[in-house]
Amino acid sequence: MSQSTDWWAAARAQVLLNPAVTMLNTGSFGPLPRPVFDRVTKLRLDLAAGPTDFFVRQAPPVLWAARERAAAFLGTRPGRLVFTANVSAAINLVASGLQLASPGEILMTDHEYGAMVWCWERVGQRQRLAVRTFPLPTVPGDPGEVVDAAVAAMTPRTRLFFFSHVLSPTGFVLPAKELCAAARKRGIVTVVDGAHAPAMIPLSADDVGADFYSGNLHKWLLAPTGAGFLVVGPGNEDRLQPLHVSWGYKTDKYPLGETTGGPGPDSRDAFGSTPRVRFLEFEGTRDICPWLAVPAAIDFQAGLGWDRVRARIADLAAYTRRVIGGTGLRLATPAAPGLHGAMTAFELPPGSDAVRLRKAFWDRRIEIPVVERPDRLLLRVSHHFYTTEAEIDRLAAAVREVVVR
Repeated sequence: MSQSTDWWAAARAQVLLNPAVTMLNTGSFGPLPRPVFDRVTKLRLDLAAGPTDFFVRQAPPVLWAARERAAAFLGTRPGRLVFTANVSAAINLVASGLQLASPGEILMTDHEYGAMVWCWERVGQRQRLAVRTFPLPTVPGDPGEVVDAAVAAMTPRTRLFFFSHVLSPTGFVLPAKELCAAARKRGIVTVVDGAHAPAMIPLSADDVGADFYSGNLHKWLLAPTGAGFLVVGPGNEDRLQPLHVSWGYKTDKYPLGETTGGPGPDSRDAFGSTPRVRFLEFEGTRDICPWLAVPAAIDFQAGLGWDRVRARIADLAAYTRRVIGGTGLRLATPAAPGLHGAMTAFELPPGSDAVRLRKAFWDRRIEIPVVERPDRLLLRVSHHFYTTEAEIDRLAAAVREVVVR
């Protein structure tokens, strides 16, 4: 065994994985590294033992420190970062709190996450806006093909453009910065679903230039479940109404006599936020320990080395393309540099039964999604740094057994 293999085996040993399961679905939920689990567990013990002390005295400085660390990691400022439970909550916050001019339309790609499609359909019904999708080039050789397709779909009626930075079905990485720039030139609001981007690919949310950028930290960053975020872009600070009216709604009225602690809406307050952030973020009593544990998740992979982690992911992607492609399944994720990351999808044969295949894979204790698209079924492989070549080989054997035969 090489030194490199020894090193990755040691890194994998720090992740809480069921040894009986081949875990190939970080794209849905990431497991916890031991240091992250220990940190969030300690926080929850503190919360359980003294909830008033925890929320009133202990948590605010820790929350602000977590906000600073998360903002630096995500490439934005603390005053723009709103913590949420997940990306769905972040997008619902935007969708429910943003007023758009009507008549008009909401534009999105034809590869968006189903629940978020429903979210924008409800906005369309409430605000009398049409919802329209356009087809993406499925396996382009150049990012410009994606931008061209989006620009061709934009019209003077387009009020908002919603798209995923990394497509959930295939792992295709879209040119988010260029798409946002094209929309901005046409006066179109951009909302980006960055569920898979943080930690999978280098990310600077401010550089992307979206009006609203949302993401998950419980996937590729391996933070606890319940850690998501929304970054509010410049010029949008006062465009949203909160989903919940709670004690952040009026910044001059707080229980227990606290003061905001700052001279303006973007100054750090006494609660680990800013008045503008708290207006959107605070929903009443809730478990904020996942947010407070985000620095531990950042530290864990930073300790492994981000370049090293992403190089390992790239090696595993190449190995997956070769080994699973060798079973006869056709690649459904672009292989061109910059267009893929830590998820690789393959087309399943026409006529395949999604329910049967999910059961067959799980019967072999392989955790992997079979994705149902309108025109095809996909097998999506998630390969993080802790994935082993032996696990990809095990999947290939199962594919030959339950799919090809």
